[in-house]
Amino acid sequence: MSLKGKTIFITGASRGIGEAIALRCARDGANIVIAAKTEEPHPKLPGTIHTAAEAVEKAGGRALPIVCDIRDEENVEHAVKTAAEHFGGIDAVINNASAIFPRSTAETPIKRWDLMHQVNARGTFLVTQKCLPWLEKSENPHILALSPPLDMKQKWFAPHVAYTSAKFGMSLCILGWSGEFAGKIAANAIWPRTAIATAAVSNVLAGEEAFKNCRKPEILAETAYRVLTKPAAQFSGNFLIDDTFLASEGVTDFDQYAVEPGHELLPDFFVPDDAVAPDGVKIMDISLAG
Repeated sequence: MSLKGKTIFITGASRGIGEAIALRCARDGANIVIAAKTEEPHPKLPGTIHTAAEAVEKAGGRALPIVCDIRDEENVEHAVKTAAEHFGGIDAVINNASAIFPRSTAETPIKRWDLMHQVNARGTFLVTQKCLPWLEKSENPHILALSPPLDMKQKWFAPHVAYTSAKFGMSLCILGWSGEFAGKIAANAIWPRTAIATAAVSNVLAGEEAFKNCRKPEILAETAYRVLTKPAAQFSGNFLIDDTFLASEGVTDFDQYAVEPGHELLPDFFVPDDAVAPDGVKIMDISLAG
């Protein structure tokens, strides 16, 4: 199945994982809606909706950059309406935009709690709800979230209750939608086994020096692409770890996704203990949750 001519609405697609997914889909000739806040260059963050749009066009897709704050209902309604009218519909929505602040309860200002829940859980629900009328008209509609498996263990919550609950809120949406829209609209989630070389790693977590222990966003882009090309009526309700899923698809070369092949990889948050890494993948013996 190809994504040629399909319209993909991606939140937070001006950089990082969202942009990588956009470029992978664009190689098929997809229409990409780049829904993000960054219209002008940011002093600390690379990329804008316009630079992402240029990259999508160069990759072979059609791009529509739209300034969109997914916390604002009217803003989201406008973005979805504009996208659907421009391309004639919406075939998939990718809830990639996310806010991260993994700190303890005492260290988390309530404005940070509000931001994470507004962007992560509420934003995912809002964007998907507004895209729903168009997804219902699509031949192979997909809802996809960049959110973790629902591994309800204390160790994931205790270090950062606010962040974990906000991310798991996205996954709860996927769980519910996979039942609500069963046989009609696919609802799946994808999550990285390892840290991904993005602004979140350099600015919030470990700094750019940790990039050598990270994978590139392209591993999630390939994962997302392969999910979107599955039959929606049959492939739904899955919480996929990127390399495990790709291995099941026949991918064997994971060095292609490493920033520096041969280095041990930093584990990401929320990866269940039973999610066994493919052969040859070396994960550092630490936990970001600790």
